[in-house]
Amino acid sequence: MDYLSLTEARDALRKGETTSVDLTQAMLDRIVALDNDVNSYLTITDEMALAQAAAADKRRANGDDTPLLGIPIAVKDIISVQGVPNTAGSKILDGFVPPYNAFVVDKLEEAGAVILGKTNTDEFAMGSSTENSGFFTTSNPWDLERVPGGSSGGSAAAVSAGLAYAALGTDTGGSVRQPASFCSLVGLRPTYGRLSRWGVVAFASSLDQVGHFGRTVADCTAIFQATAGYDPRDSTSLNVEVPDFEAALTGDINGLKVGVPQEYFIEGIDAEVETAVRTAIAKLEELGAEIVKISLPHTQYALPVYYLIAPAEASANLARYDGVRYGPRAKGSDMIDSVKKTRALFGAEVKRRIMLGTYALSAGYYDEYYGRALKVRTLIKQDFLDAFEQVDVIACPTSPTTAFKIGEKADDPLAMYLADIFTLSVNLSASCGLNVPCGFDSKGLPIGLQLIGNTLQEATILNAAYAYEQATAWHKQQPTIGGNL
Repeated sequence: MDYLSLTEARDALRKGETTSVDLTQAMLDRIVALDNDVNSYLTITDEMALAQAAAADKRRANGDDTPLLGIPIAVKDIISVQGVPNTAGSKILDGFVPPYNAFVVDKLEEAGAVILGKTNTDEFAMGSSTENSGFFTTSNPWDLERVPGGSSGGSAAAVSAGLAYAALGTDTGGSVRQPASFCSLVGLRPTYGRLSRWGVVAFASSLDQVGHFGRTVADCTAIFQATAGYDPRDSTSLNVEVPDFEAALTGDINGLKVGVPQEYFIEGIDAEVETAVRTAIAKLEELGAEIVKISLPHTQYALPVYYLIAPAEASANLARYDGVRYGPRAKGSDMIDSVKKTRALFGAEVKRRIMLGTYALSAGYYDEYYGRALKVRTLIKQDFLDAFEQVDVIACPTSPTTAFKIGEKADDPLAMYLADIFTLSVNLSASCGLNVPCGFDSKGLPIGLQLIGNTLQEATILNAAYAYEQATAWHKQQPTIGGNL
């Protein structure tokens, strides 16, 4: 039962071959057996999960068949679940228990999902490896000496290791797609505003978006379908109709125009990654897609633009953590000293980004740095708008490399930032994107294909990924950790 897909588990529940209580207990037992090695969870909500599972079984017995009824799912520890600690991976929020659910958690519960617990994350979602968590580092189930990616590394590792059937993450610069690539999962970053950010701890408010992890495209689509929707409490939430994404998975991509940007196959990309991605693009062509060479000329500016805009927004958002309203409060000789000592609880990467952002927003530098970055962001967005006049989908690598070793880039922030070089532009342009597994390197580490769609075109990229997935077998391979306990 450990490596069943979400849709397979759903079918088993519908046929009466198992119960939600049995699925949930098996998953909790597996977490106890394996998560000391993987370290994907910060909090395990076993009592709540079993109560939700029992309630789901009663609902099913009464004829209820809501989309995720009885399916055990994990939630990134930056997304509020009522009554459950929400640390955002930071010591400064240690002990904070939100009194309400995030919008997406309410949607999960309406759909009947069982919440297994909260997963590890880089502190305040700032990182590409989950090494920046204030508590511990998560390991990649494919190689425990390597990172699972970040910042949603805990969610990715949990699904990859068979410790959840699906999971919620967040994606500010690639934090769902990159760990999905490293862990051989489907990871979706929907259009900005497609899902409400209500109840999600803010990092960079113009870039943050809740995303989804699943073993298969159908799994990812099912949890996305359940959580999408308008929320008037979020001023950036899009009041648009939510289509039937699951019905859109036809697998027919005949005539689909797939753009291949020359700027995404650059010096420094791992040769095995490039070969696997180009082979995947050729498979899309074999399935009926038309391959078109395109250019996204301002791609080279995406990294510096992101690392001006995101830290600037972070410095504003994190100003609220003063030890008065949230988390622990350090004792000081006066209020200012107390706030200083409390804010010392931030980790090194968070401090680095706060300082970068505060500098970019400071008097005399705002126009030179932040203001100019916003202008270049508009150029990057226009690149995508121009491209989508020619093509339906853009195909490229998700990451320039496979998963790197824990500690390998810890002392080189720029090298770490470059891990997201192919994902940042999607967030800057408010497009949608996903990762789908497309191979393994010679070390047995997963490689991901990124498919990017225009605003609100999730159905298009999901169907393209589904067509590719159905024609290949990469998604059927599983890490050997634990086997079927």
